[in-house]
Amino acid sequence: MAKDYYEILGVKRNATKEEIKKSYKQLAKQYHPDINKDSGSSEKFKEINEAASVLGDDEKRAQYDRYGDADAFKKASGFSGFDPSQAGFDFSDFASFDFGDIFDRFFGGSPFGGSRGGRQNRRYEQSGADLRYDLSIALEEAAHGAEKDISIPRNEACDKCSGSGAKSPSDIAQCPDCSGSGIMRRTQRTPFGLFSTQTTCRKCSGEGRYIKEECAHCDGTGVVHSKKNIKVKIPPGAEEGTNLRITGGGEAGERGGPAGDLYIVIHMKKHPVFTREGDDIYAKMSIPFSVAALGGEVEVSTIDGKATLKIPPGTQSNTIFRMRGKGIPYLHNHGSGDENIEVVIDVPKSLSKKQKKLLEDFAKEDKKGFLGKVFG
Repeated sequence: MAKDYYEILGVKRNATKEEIKKSYKQLAKQYHPDINKDSGSSEKFKEINEAASVLGDDEKRAQYDRYGDADAFKKASGFSGFDPSQAGFDFSDFASFDFGDIFDRFFGGSPFGGSRGGRQNRRYEQSGADLRYDLSIALEEAAHGAEKDISIPRNEACDKCSGSGAKSPSDIAQCPDCSGSGIMRRTQRTPFGLFSTQTTCRKCSGEGRYIKEECAHCDGTGVVHSKKNIKVKIPPGAEEGTNLRITGGGEAGERGGPAGDLYIVIHMKKHPVFTREGDDIYAKMSIPFSVAALGGEVEVSTIDGKATLKIPPGTQSNTIFRMRGKGIPYLHNHGSGDENIEVVIDVPKSLSKKQKKLLEDFAKEDKKGFLGKVFG
């Protein structure tokens, strides 16, 4: 039967770290081979440490929970278990040992020997922060693409020290305390054997190097605040919320660190004629009553200028005509959306005598035709 780490520690599957810690301390003291001489205590103690080494690590615990049992977890993750003899544990000085202290160290880093520290945590070259800029554009600019000039307030690399933060290159020296590693290591004997800890070097604050004399222009940070003018290319088809990334356009990193990125977020200005839905555009226009009745051609506005729209005879008000391909180009793709024109019949407010007479004659004829249809 596969091991159940929760059962070994006597905790529920939703147990907190504090509950796991408490149970581990009790069981470790109970089954420690130096005080428990019963047969099987060493194996039980090994199981307890193995269970705590997994459940005490958020990543391992999440992976173990996905697989449900220890065998499947070990096979998938490559976890080989916990072997006190291989770890060099001699179980000496048990009476004076603080289980809470050792367990806090396990949980504070990678439980039971897996160090997460190292040179990757050195802070000498800090990456710059990413920046966001909100840019409003017109519908025509979204349709055809555009190039916009913007001004970005940001931290840039100091030109006096080239971003190093030092007065001169010779003022950057390797830390003598940690030999450039950025960390200090200490080894102490515990009931589990030799236990190594590592802390950030105090002299260089984990950077591995220190500056003997700082640049006066940037106070040793390697960056200065200024404004940068940048040209932004708006691709055809951009829409509300389109996010453009400019690599290296963000804040400069401290002491020569890489710059962050600049994210341009596109917003659409309201258009006086068109509304936009996706890549299609919509508009309303009035047409004369005579054109609606007799048919004809009218001039309409499009994103690209003027175009001719054919109106068939007998067109009713609120009819929508689709002009294919006259909308917004597809972003990063071929083709375009459509333009949709809703026509509204313009009824004249005043008529000449001749127009009035013609309409009266039309009404009489239309009434006869209507009555004929009704009464057959």
